[in-house]
Amino acid sequence: METLITVAQFFLSLSLLVILHELGHFLMARLFKTKVEKFYLFFNPGFSLFKKKIGETEYGIGWLPLGGYVKIAGMIDESMDKEFLDKAPQPWEFRSKPAWQRLLIMLGGVIVNIILAVLIYIGMAYTWGDVKIPLDSLKDGIWVQNTVLKKIGLQTGDKIKAIDNKEVKYLEDVIGMPSPMLLTAENITVERNGKQETIIVPEDFINRLIESKKKEGLISPRIPFIVAQVLPDSPNKDAGLQQGDEIVEINGTPVQYMDEVIEILQQNKGKEIQVKVKRNNTIIPVKLQVTEEGKIGVATHVDRKLIEERNLFRLEKQQYGFFGSIKKGLEKARVTLTGYLKQLKMIFNPSTGAYKGVGSFFSIANLFPGQWDWQHFWEITAFLSIMLAILNLLPIPALDGGHAMFIIYEMITGKQPGEKFLERAQMLGFIILIALMIFALKNDIVRFFFNK
Repeated sequence: METLITVAQFFLSLSLLVILHELGHFLMARLFKTKVEKFYLFFNPGFSLFKKKIGETEYGIGWLPLGGYVKIAGMIDESMDKEFLDKAPQPWEFRSKPAWQRLLIMLGGVIVNIILAVLIYIGMAYTWGDVKIPLDSLKDGIWVQNTVLKKIGLQTGDKIKAIDNKEVKYLEDVIGMPSPMLLTAENITVERNGKQETIIVPEDFINRLIESKKKEGLISPRIPFIVAQVLPDSPNKDAGLQQGDEIVEINGTPVQYMDEVIEILQQNKGKEIQVKVKRNNTIIPVKLQVTEEGKIGVATHVDRKLIEERNLFRLEKQQYGFFGSIKKGLEKARVTLTGYLKQLKMIFNPSTGAYKGVGSFFSIANLFPGQWDWQHFWEITAFLSIMLAILNLLPIPALDGGHAMFIIYEMITGKQPGEKFLERAQMLGFIILIALMIFALKNDIVRFFFNK
Protein backbone atom coordinates (compact mmCIF):
# COMPACT_ATOMS: atom_id res chain seq x y z
CA MET A 1 0.00 0.00 0.00
CA GLU A 2 2.86 2.40 0.81
CA THR A 3 4.38 1.84 -2.64
CA LEU A 4 1.00 2.49 -4.25
CA ILE A 5 0.62 5.78 -2.35
CA THR A 6 4.16 6.85 -3.33
CA VAL A 7 3.47 6.07 -7.00
CA ALA A 8 0.11 7.87 -6.88
CA GLN A 9 1.70 11.03 -5.46
CA PHE A 10 4.47 10.88 -8.04
CA PHE A 11 2.10 10.59 -11.00
CA LEU A 12 -0.19 13.31 -9.65
CA SER A 13 2.74 15.67 -9.17
CA LEU A 14 4.30 14.79 -12.54
CA SER A 15 0.99 15.22 -14.39
CA LEU A 16 0.39 18.59 -12.75
CA LEU A 17 3.89 19.84 -13.58
CA VAL A 18 3.83 18.60 -17.19
CA ILE A 19 0.38 20.01 -17.95
CA LEU A 20 1.21 23.42 -16.49
CA HIS A 21 4.64 23.54 -18.17
CA GLU A 22 3.14 22.79 -21.57
CA LEU A 23 0.28 25.18 -20.82
CA GLY A 24 2.90 27.92 -20.52
CA HIS A 25 4.08 27.23 -24.07
CA PHE A 26 0.47 26.93 -25.26
CA LEU A 27 -0.69 30.23 -23.76
CA MET A 28 2.31 32.15 -25.08
CA ALA A 29 1.77 30.66 -28.55
CA ARG A 30 -1.90 31.58 -28.54
CA LEU A 31 -1.08 35.07 -27.22
CA PHE A 32 0.96 35.66 -30.37
CA LYS A 33 -1.64 33.98 -32.62
CA THR A 34 0.55 30.94 -33.30
CA LYS A 35 -1.21 27.69 -34.17
CA VAL A 36 -0.82 24.83 -31.69
CA GLU A 37 -1.49 21.49 -33.40
CA LYS A 38 -1.20 19.17 -30.38
CA PHE A 39 -1.23 19.39 -26.58
CA TYR A 40 -0.26 16.11 -24.90
CA LEU A 41 0.27 14.83 -21.39
CA PHE A 42 2.94 12.13 -21.80
CA PHE A 43 4.32 11.00 -25.14
CA ASN A 44 2.34 8.96 -27.67
CA PRO A 45 4.65 7.11 -30.08
CA GLY A 46 2.39 4.85 -32.17
CA PHE A 47 -0.88 5.49 -30.36
CA SER A 48 -2.64 7.61 -27.72
CA LEU A 49 -4.63 6.53 -24.68
CA PHE A 50 -6.99 9.42 -25.32
CA LYS A 51 -7.29 12.20 -27.89
CA LYS A 52 -9.87 14.76 -28.88
CA LYS A 53 -9.66 17.66 -31.30
CA ILE A 54 -11.08 20.95 -30.09
CA GLY A 55 -10.79 23.78 -32.57
CA GLU A 56 -7.41 23.56 -34.30
CA THR A 57 -5.68 21.70 -31.44
CA GLU A 58 -5.65 17.96 -30.68
CA TYR A 59 -5.60 17.31 -26.93
CA GLY A 60 -4.50 13.89 -25.70
CA ILE A 61 -2.84 11.58 -23.20
CA GLY A 62 0.06 9.42 -24.34
CA TRP A 63 1.13 6.04 -22.99
CA LEU A 64 4.80 6.87 -22.30
CA PRO A 65 5.01 8.86 -19.00
CA LEU A 66 8.26 10.71 -19.71
CA GLY A 67 6.87 14.23 -19.88
CA GLY A 68 4.60 15.88 -22.41
CA TYR A 69 4.63 18.24 -25.35
CA VAL A 70 2.84 20.85 -27.42
CA LYS A 71 3.35 20.71 -31.18
CA ILE A 72 3.56 24.24 -32.50
CA ALA A 73 3.01 24.79 -36.21
CA GLY A 74 6.13 25.77 -38.16
CA MET A 75 8.65 24.66 -35.54
CA ILE A 76 11.27 21.90 -35.67
CA ASP A 77 10.75 19.97 -32.45
CA GLU A 78 10.98 16.45 -31.03
CA SER A 79 8.36 15.20 -33.51
CA MET A 80 10.91 15.89 -36.30
CA ASP A 81 8.02 16.93 -38.55
CA LYS A 82 9.65 18.61 -41.60
CA GLU A 83 6.79 18.72 -44.09
CA PHE A 84 6.21 22.43 -43.52
CA LEU A 85 9.76 23.21 -44.70
CA ASP A 86 8.70 22.62 -48.31
CA LYS A 87 5.99 25.26 -48.06
CA ALA A 88 6.03 29.03 -47.76
CA PRO A 89 5.87 30.31 -44.16
CA GLN A 90 2.33 31.05 -43.00
CA PRO A 91 1.38 33.92 -40.66
CA TRP A 92 0.21 31.50 -37.94
CA GLU A 93 3.45 29.53 -37.89
CA PHE A 94 6.18 29.75 -35.27
CA ARG A 95 8.86 30.48 -37.90
CA SER A 96 6.95 33.55 -39.08
CA LYS A 97 6.93 35.27 -35.72
CA PRO A 98 9.47 37.89 -34.56
CA ALA A 99 12.41 36.49 -32.57
CA TRP A 100 11.26 38.06 -29.28
CA GLN A 101 7.86 36.37 -29.58
CA ARG A 102 9.45 33.00 -30.39
CA LEU A 103 11.72 33.41 -27.37
CA LEU A 104 8.77 34.04 -25.05
CA ILE A 105 6.92 31.04 -26.50
CA MET A 106 9.94 28.85 -25.74
CA LEU A 107 10.31 30.25 -22.21
CA GLY A 108 6.59 30.02 -21.43
CA GLY A 109 6.90 26.65 -19.70
CA VAL A 110 9.83 27.75 -17.53
CA ILE A 111 8.00 30.94 -16.54
CA VAL A 112 4.94 28.94 -15.46
CA ASN A 113 7.13 26.50 -13.48
CA ILE A 114 8.70 29.34 -11.48
CA ILE A 115 5.31 31.01 -10.89
CA LEU A 116 3.84 27.67 -9.80
CA ALA A 117 6.62 27.08 -7.26
CA VAL A 118 6.18 30.57 -5.81
CA LEU A 119 2.39 30.12 -5.55
CA ILE A 120 2.81 26.74 -3.84
CA TYR A 121 5.26 28.18 -1.30
CA ILE A 122 2.91 31.12 -0.66
CA GLY A 123 -0.01 28.71 -0.13
CA MET A 124 2.05 26.51 2.19
CA ALA A 125 3.14 29.49 4.28
CA TYR A 126 -0.46 30.69 4.58
CA THR A 127 -1.92 27.23 5.32
CA TRP A 128 0.69 25.62 7.56
CA GLY A 129 3.09 28.35 8.54
CA ASP A 130 6.49 27.26 9.86
CA VAL A 131 7.68 25.06 12.71
CA LYS A 132 11.46 25.30 13.06
CA ILE A 133 14.13 24.23 15.54
CA PRO A 134 16.56 27.05 16.42
CA LEU A 135 20.10 25.69 16.51
CA ASP A 136 20.87 27.72 19.63
CA SER A 137 18.17 25.76 21.51
CA LEU A 138 20.08 22.48 21.10
CA LYS A 139 21.87 22.90 24.41
CA ASP A 140 23.92 19.72 23.97
CA GLY A 141 24.43 20.11 20.24
CA ILE A 142 23.48 17.82 17.38
CA TRP A 143 23.37 14.07 16.94
CA VAL A 144 25.60 13.10 13.99
CA GLN A 145 24.10 9.90 12.59
CA ASN A 146 26.00 9.68 9.32
CA THR A 147 29.31 7.81 9.16
CA VAL A 148 30.60 9.99 6.31
CA LEU A 149 29.91 13.15 8.31
CA LYS A 150 31.78 11.68 11.26
CA LYS A 151 34.78 10.90 9.05
CA ILE A 152 35.03 14.47 7.77
CA GLY A 153 35.16 15.70 11.37
CA LEU A 154 31.60 16.53 12.49
CA GLN A 155 30.89 15.15 15.97
CA THR A 156 27.84 14.47 18.09
CA GLY A 157 27.58 17.36 20.56
CA ASP A 158 28.81 19.97 18.06
CA LYS A 159 26.79 23.18 17.86
CA ILE A 160 26.53 24.39 14.26
CA LYS A 161 27.12 28.13 13.97
CA ALA A 162 27.69 28.79 10.28
CA ILE A 163 27.90 27.14 6.87
CA ASP A 164 30.22 28.62 4.23
CA ASN A 165 30.93 31.46 6.70
CA LYS A 166 27.24 32.46 6.82
CA GLU A 167 25.36 32.28 10.11
CA VAL A 168 22.73 29.54 10.22
CA LYS A 169 19.79 29.93 12.59
CA TYR A 170 17.65 26.85 12.10
CA LEU A 171 18.25 23.12 11.85
CA GLU A 172 15.84 23.00 8.89
CA ASP A 173 18.18 25.29 6.92
CA VAL A 174 20.97 22.76 7.41
CA ILE A 175 19.16 19.51 6.62
CA GLY A 176 15.77 20.59 5.25
CA MET A 177 14.89 18.46 2.24
CA PRO A 178 14.92 18.49 -0.68
CA SER A 179 17.69 21.13 -0.83
CA PRO A 180 19.76 20.95 2.40
CA MET A 181 22.64 23.40 2.83
CA LEU A 182 24.74 20.62 4.32
CA LEU A 183 25.02 18.80 0.97
CA THR A 184 26.52 21.78 -0.85
CA ALA A 185 28.64 23.14 2.01
CA GLU A 186 32.34 23.89 1.57
CA ASN A 187 32.96 24.48 5.28
CA ILE A 188 31.04 24.16 8.54
CA THR A 189 31.74 26.26 11.64
CA VAL A 190 30.87 24.55 14.92
CA GLU A 191 31.26 25.23 18.61
CA ARG A 192 32.93 22.28 20.35
CA ASN A 193 33.82 22.29 24.05
CA GLY A 194 33.39 26.05 24.17
CA LYS A 195 35.69 26.74 21.19
CA GLN A 196 34.87 27.43 17.56
CA GLU A 197 36.27 25.08 14.94
CA THR A 198 35.95 25.05 11.16
CA ILE A 199 35.43 21.75 9.37
CA ILE A 200 36.50 21.73 5.73
CA VAL A 201 34.10 19.65 3.65
CA PRO A 202 36.05 17.63 1.05
CA GLU A 203 35.19 18.19 -2.60
CA ASP A 204 34.14 14.57 -3.04
CA PHE A 205 31.80 14.64 -0.03
CA ILE A 206 28.70 13.87 -2.15
CA ASN A 207 30.55 10.99 -3.80
CA ARG A 208 31.34 9.54 -0.37
CA LEU A 209 27.67 9.78 0.64
CA ILE A 210 26.55 8.10 -2.57
CA GLU A 211 29.06 5.26 -2.30
CA SER A 212 28.37 4.66 1.40
CA LYS A 213 26.37 1.45 1.67
CA LYS A 214 24.95 2.41 5.05
CA LYS A 215 21.44 3.85 4.89
CA GLU A 216 21.77 6.64 7.44
CA GLY A 217 20.31 10.04 8.13
CA LEU A 218 22.48 13.15 8.32
CA ILE A 219 22.08 14.95 11.65
CA SER A 220 19.23 15.49 14.09
CA PRO A 221 18.54 16.89 17.56
CA ARG A 222 19.70 14.79 20.50
CA ILE A 223 16.69 13.08 22.06
CA PRO A 224 16.21 10.63 24.96
CA PHE A 225 15.71 6.90 24.36
CA ILE A 226 12.03 6.39 25.17
CA VAL A 227 10.27 3.08 24.46
CA ALA A 228 7.21 3.40 22.24
CA GLN A 229 6.66 -0.33 21.69
CA VAL A 230 8.32 -3.65 22.45
CA LEU A 231 8.42 -5.45 19.09
CA PRO A 232 6.78 -8.91 18.80
CA ASP A 233 10.06 -10.62 17.85
CA SER A 234 12.10 -8.80 20.51
CA PRO A 235 14.44 -10.88 22.69
CA ASN A 236 13.23 -8.64 25.53
CA LYS A 237 9.47 -9.05 25.10
CA ASP A 238 9.25 -10.59 28.59
CA ALA A 239 11.84 -8.34 30.24
CA GLY A 240 9.24 -5.99 31.71
CA LEU A 241 9.76 -2.94 29.49
CA GLN A 242 6.71 -0.72 29.07
CA GLN A 243 5.66 2.04 26.73
CA GLY A 244 7.07 5.35 27.98
CA ASP A 245 10.08 3.83 29.73
CA GLU A 246 13.18 6.02 29.36
CA ILE A 247 16.62 4.41 29.51
CA VAL A 248 18.76 6.46 31.91
CA GLU A 249 21.61 4.06 32.77
CA ILE A 250 23.38 1.08 31.16
CA ASN A 251 25.87 -1.11 33.04
CA GLY A 252 26.32 1.64 35.62
CA THR A 253 26.92 4.40 33.03
CA PRO A 254 24.37 7.24 33.09
CA VAL A 255 22.88 8.05 29.67
CA GLN A 256 20.79 11.01 28.66
CA TYR A 257 20.41 10.70 24.90
CA MET A 258 19.58 8.06 22.32
CA ASP A 259 22.97 8.40 20.63
CA GLU A 260 24.66 7.41 23.91
CA VAL A 261 22.39 4.36 24.26
CA ILE A 262 23.03 3.23 20.68
CA GLU A 263 26.80 3.57 21.11
CA ILE A 264 26.78 1.39 24.24
CA LEU A 265 24.50 -1.20 22.62
CA GLN A 266 26.95 -1.46 19.70
CA GLN A 267 29.72 -2.16 22.21
CA ASN A 268 27.68 -4.96 23.80
CA LYS A 269 26.45 -6.98 20.83
CA GLY A 270 25.19 -10.42 21.87
CA LYS A 271 25.56 -9.62 25.59
CA GLU A 272 23.20 -9.15 28.52
CA ILE A 273 23.19 -5.64 29.98
CA GLN A 274 21.97 -4.10 33.23
CA VAL A 275 19.65 -1.19 32.48
CA LYS A 276 17.81 1.35 34.57
CA VAL A 277 14.67 2.98 33.16
CA LYS A 278 12.66 5.92 34.42
CA ARG A 279 8.94 5.15 34.68
CA ASN A 280 6.60 7.72 36.19
CA ASN A 281 9.51 9.34 38.05
CA THR A 282 10.55 5.96 39.47
CA ILE A 283 13.86 4.28 38.61
CA ILE A 284 13.41 0.56 37.75
CA PRO A 285 16.25 -1.93 37.06
CA VAL A 286 15.83 -4.22 34.03
CA LYS A 287 18.01 -6.92 32.44
CA LEU A 288 18.08 -6.78 28.65
CA GLN A 289 19.57 -8.96 25.92
CA VAL A 290 21.37 -7.17 23.07
CA THR A 291 21.16 -8.84 19.66
CA GLU A 292 24.16 -9.51 17.39
CA GLU A 293 23.10 -6.38 15.45
CA GLY A 294 23.29 -4.20 18.58
CA LYS A 295 19.51 -3.90 19.04
CA ILE A 296 17.17 -4.54 21.96
CA GLY A 297 14.00 -5.02 19.90
CA VAL A 298 12.03 -1.88 20.71
CA ALA A 299 10.61 1.03 18.73
CA THR A 300 11.22 4.54 20.03
CA HIS A 301 9.23 7.74 19.68
CA VAL A 302 9.53 11.34 20.78
CA ASP A 303 6.63 13.60 19.78
CA ARG A 304 6.10 17.35 19.92
CA LYS A 305 4.19 17.12 23.20
CA LEU A 306 7.14 15.42 24.90
CA ILE A 307 9.60 17.89 23.38
CA GLU A 308 7.65 20.77 24.88
CA GLU A 309 6.98 19.08 28.22
CA ARG A 310 10.65 18.13 28.71
CA ASN A 311 11.98 21.34 27.15
CA LEU A 312 14.32 19.22 25.02
CA PHE A 313 14.69 22.06 22.53
CA ARG A 314 12.66 25.00 21.28
CA LEU A 315 10.08 24.81 18.52
CA GLU A 316 9.43 28.17 16.89
CA LYS A 317 5.97 28.35 15.36
CA GLN A 318 5.27 31.10 12.86
CA GLN A 319 1.92 31.78 11.21
CA TYR A 320 1.69 34.13 8.21
CA GLY A 321 -1.03 36.44 7.04
CA PHE A 322 -1.75 37.12 3.37
CA PHE A 323 1.08 39.58 2.70
CA GLY A 324 3.47 37.76 5.02
CA SER A 325 2.81 34.55 3.07
CA ILE A 326 3.73 36.27 -0.18
CA LYS A 327 7.04 37.46 1.26
CA LYS A 328 7.76 34.04 2.75
CA GLY A 329 6.84 32.24 -0.48
CA LEU A 330 9.13 34.42 -2.58
CA GLU A 331 12.00 33.92 -0.13
CA LYS A 332 11.47 30.14 -0.04
CA ALA A 333 11.47 30.00 -3.85
CA ARG A 334 14.70 32.04 -3.97
CA VAL A 335 16.46 29.81 -1.44
CA THR A 336 15.31 26.62 -3.19
CA LEU A 337 16.37 27.98 -6.59
CA THR A 338 19.86 28.95 -5.44
CA GLY A 339 20.24 25.68 -3.54
CA TYR A 340 19.40 23.61 -6.60
CA LEU A 341 21.74 25.67 -8.77
CA LYS A 342 24.54 24.80 -6.33
CA GLN A 343 23.64 21.11 -6.59
CA LEU A 344 23.61 21.33 -10.38
CA LYS A 345 27.02 23.02 -10.38
CA MET A 346 28.37 20.12 -8.33
CA ILE A 347 26.91 17.61 -10.78
CA PHE A 348 28.85 19.22 -13.63
CA ASN A 349 32.07 19.10 -11.59
CA PRO A 350 33.37 15.51 -12.00
CA SER A 351 35.68 15.75 -8.98
CA THR A 352 32.67 16.00 -6.60
CA GLY A 353 31.24 12.68 -7.77
CA ALA A 354 27.76 14.27 -7.52
CA TYR A 355 26.94 13.04 -11.03
CA LYS A 356 26.65 9.55 -9.50
CA GLY A 357 23.60 10.79 -7.64
CA VAL A 358 21.72 11.75 -10.81
CA GLY A 359 18.58 9.64 -10.85
CA SER A 360 15.73 8.73 -13.16
CA PHE A 361 12.01 8.81 -12.48
CA PHE A 362 12.54 6.11 -9.85
CA SER A 363 14.66 8.46 -7.73
CA ILE A 364 12.15 11.28 -8.17
CA ALA A 365 9.27 9.01 -7.14
CA ASN A 366 11.29 7.97 -4.08
CA LEU A 367 11.13 11.57 -2.81
CA PHE A 368 7.47 11.06 -1.95
CA PRO A 369 6.59 9.33 1.35
CA GLY A 370 4.58 6.13 1.75
CA GLN A 371 1.81 8.01 3.55
CA TRP A 372 -0.33 10.68 1.94
CA ASP A 373 0.83 14.00 3.34
CA TRP A 374 -0.39 17.09 1.48
CA GLN A 375 2.23 19.36 3.04
CA HIS A 376 5.03 17.04 1.95
CA PHE A 377 3.39 16.56 -1.47
CA TRP A 378 3.29 20.29 -2.20
CA GLU A 379 6.83 20.78 -0.83
CA ILE A 380 8.23 18.19 -3.25
CA THR A 381 6.05 19.41 -6.13
CA ALA A 382 7.33 22.99 -5.70
CA PHE A 383 10.92 21.76 -5.66
CA LEU A 384 10.34 19.62 -8.78
CA SER A 385 8.77 22.61 -10.51
CA ILE A 386 11.93 24.66 -9.89
CA MET A 387 14.09 21.71 -10.91
CA LEU A 388 12.09 21.30 -14.13
CA ALA A 389 12.46 25.01 -14.91
CA ILE A 390 16.25 25.00 -14.45
CA LEU A 391 16.82 21.73 -16.35
CA ASN A 392 14.72 22.98 -19.26
CA LEU A 393 16.95 26.06 -19.46
CA LEU A 394 20.07 23.97 -20.09
CA PRO A 395 21.45 24.88 -23.55
CA ILE A 396 20.81 21.44 -24.99
CA PRO A 397 19.03 21.24 -28.37
CA ALA A 398 15.56 19.65 -27.94
CA LEU A 399 15.16 21.41 -24.56
CA ASP A 400 13.58 24.85 -24.18
CA GLY A 401 17.02 26.24 -23.35
CA GLY A 402 18.46 24.91 -26.60
CA HIS A 403 15.72 26.53 -28.67
CA ALA A 404 16.13 29.76 -26.70
CA MET A 405 19.90 29.68 -27.26
CA PHE A 406 19.47 29.67 -31.05
CA ILE A 407 16.87 32.44 -30.90
CA ILE A 408 19.13 34.61 -28.72
CA TYR A 409 21.96 33.99 -31.18
CA GLU A 410 19.65 35.23 -33.94
CA MET A 411 18.67 38.32 -31.92
CA ILE A 412 22.34 39.20 -31.31
CA THR A 413 23.75 38.48 -34.78
CA GLY A 414 20.70 39.16 -36.91
CA LYS A 415 21.24 35.78 -38.60
CA GLN A 416 18.80 32.91 -38.20
CA PRO A 417 20.33 29.40 -38.05
CA GLY A 418 19.51 27.36 -41.12
CA GLU A 419 16.65 24.87 -41.00
CA LYS A 420 18.96 21.95 -41.81
CA PHE A 421 21.23 23.00 -38.94
CA LEU A 422 18.26 23.20 -36.56
CA GLU A 423 17.07 19.80 -37.73
CA ARG A 424 20.46 18.22 -37.03
CA ALA A 425 20.79 20.05 -33.71
CA GLN A 426 17.37 18.76 -32.67
CA MET A 427 18.45 15.19 -33.45
CA LEU A 428 21.72 15.66 -31.57
CA GLY A 429 19.84 17.07 -28.57
CA PHE A 430 17.47 14.11 -28.65
CA ILE A 431 20.43 11.69 -28.60
CA ILE A 432 21.98 13.60 -25.67
CA LEU A 433 18.72 13.41 -23.71
CA ILE A 434 18.35 9.67 -24.35
CA ALA A 435 21.96 9.16 -23.21
CA LEU A 436 21.30 11.16 -20.03
CA MET A 437 18.14 9.15 -19.32
CA ILE A 438 20.06 5.88 -19.76
CA PHE A 439 22.82 7.18 -17.47
CA ALA A 440 20.28 8.20 -14.80
CA LEU A 441 18.51 4.85 -15.06
CA LYS A 442 21.85 3.05 -14.71
CA ASN A 443 22.57 5.04 -11.55
CA ASP A 444 19.20 4.02 -10.10
CA ILE A 445 19.73 0.36 -10.94
CA VAL A 446 23.15 0.40 -9.24
CA ARG A 447 21.81 2.31 -6.23
CA PHE A 448 18.67 0.24 -5.67
CA PHE A 449 19.93 -3.24 -6.51
CA PHE A 450 23.70 -3.34 -5.98
CA ASN A 451 24.58 -0.59 -3.49
CA LYS A 452 23.06 -2.32 -0.48
